[in-house]
Amino acid sequence: MFTTKRTFKFDGTGEGRTQAPPTRESLHGHALAMLARREHSAGELRKKLNDIGGDADLIEDVISQLQVRNLQSDVRFSESYVRSRAERGYGPRVIEMGLRDRGIDRESARLMLESSGYDWCEQAIDLRQRRFGADSPTAPKERARQLRFLQYRGFAGREISAAFKGEVSYDD
Repeated sequence: MFTTKRTFKFDGTGEGRTQAPPTRESLHGHALAMLARREHSAGELRKKLNDIGGDADLIEDVISQLQVRNLQSDVRFSESYVRSRAERGYGPRVIEMGLRDRGIDRESARLMLESSGYDWCEQAIDLRQRRFGADSPTAPKERARQLRFLQYRGFAGREISAAFKGEVSYDD
């Protein structure tokens, strides 16, 4: 005879009780706690505050209050995000997608990447040489493998070409 093991999940709210929606003060506190750990975009804050059950109007009010007090800034978030991803060896395409996933519009993301001061061709050269050595691959299979790696990391044609040549060509 088989017996089945039953598991019960306890959510802590009790049967028949509903939890009160968060107040403006609690939403503000949650947002400050998140911002104390790291920069967040307004889109990220909006999503996270919505996930804890906040009212949309209250959330917008809290975020705009934080922006007025310069505690939340999409520009500051974007600068931090671009810097951290570039230092980890990611290229502009992956970084732009990450910014867009976090609520930064396409034009702002593009401008942030352009003004970041990174030479993406140099970044691709450095990454390929650190990962695969200074010599360019001669075998087509190895070249294709390195090309896929650089594409996966978010580099485009011009940057990948520079990585294989080992030098930046400014003949656009």
